[in-house]
Amino acid sequence: MIPESASAPVFVSTGSLPPAPSVRAMVAESWRLARGVGGGTVSAVYPALARAHPDLLGVAVTSIDGQVYTAGDARLPFTIMSVAKPFVFALACRAVGTAAAVERIGANATGLAFDSAAAVRRGPGGRTNPMVNPGAILATGLVRGATFESRWCALREGLSAFAGRDLVLDEAVHRSATASNHRNRALGRLLHDVGALECDPEEAVELYTRQSCLAVTATDIALMGATLADGGVQPRTGELVVPPAACRAALAAMTTAGLYEVSGEWLHDIGLPGKSGIGGGMVTVAPGKGALGTFAPPLDGAGNSVRGRVVAEFLSRALGLDLFASRPV
Repeated sequence: MIPESASAPVFVSTGSLPPAPSVRAMVAESWRLARGVGGGTVSAVYPALARAHPDLLGVAVTSIDGQVYTAGDARLPFTIMSVAKPFVFALACRAVGTAAAVERIGANATGLAFDSAAAVRRGPGGRTNPMVNPGAILATGLVRGATFESRWCALREGLSAFAGRDLVLDEAVHRSATASNHRNRALGRLLHDVGALECDPEEAVELYTRQSCLAVTATDIALMGATLADGGVQPRTGELVVPPAACRAALAAMTTAGLYEVSGEWLHDIGLPGKSGIGGGMVTVAPGKGALGTFAPPLDGAGNSVRGRVVAEFLSRALGLDLFASRPV
């Protein structure tokens, strides 16, 4: 591994989104296309999530210069759930350094379920990756603060900075999640037992639960994704939320395991880093160009938004975002 202190010339190839009228038209078309797709089930992992209407669909695309294109329910609030994971990991990288965060949490796909205890036992020192629950709990524990409340404030303010506005806790979903997150509590204790989690496991899991229950919109998560796409600069506020190295680490983790066991299929079909959440949200990032945020509650068997995936696949091709696509010259 090259030391972080090493200096070398760097050339970054990015590009841009198509002209605004084309983006606007393709966003509208993706919404129309996905509206006709059925299947999937609204999550009941937490009872409060089961109340989401299955017909909701919001689409938002944001460029790195802050242009936003929306269709449908793009400004309707929902809870961020696991879509928070790459952003919290980036905040952890900011707090302790990217190399240290990766060393503590891990980077490789587990090949197991997102809440697998076996993955913790198999990983050296409990290491997994930041996109599965145990790794995300570890990432939460790396965000600094002298007290529990100061750590929560740092997390909420950091995620709010990504969105460019103040994010608030959905109290109803938080109560529902707290009453039924027994699996995550067990993971927290296991991480502590194997020496991976240095802070109090109950506090780490509560912070993880709170961050998952912040209310966002599809537009918010598109702006958050666009912040990762632009080296940590929030498109609307101009704030450098996290350093570029933290963005790269978060995007690499999304590429590796953002869609859990079907991340390889996602990468084959969409060709971009993505992250899903059981609340129906999904963020897809085109480095150097912008990001896509979707909200559609029905999930497939792997826990990913059915219609969100349709939108991502369509727009990846229509807007020329696929990282692996090329044409002979």
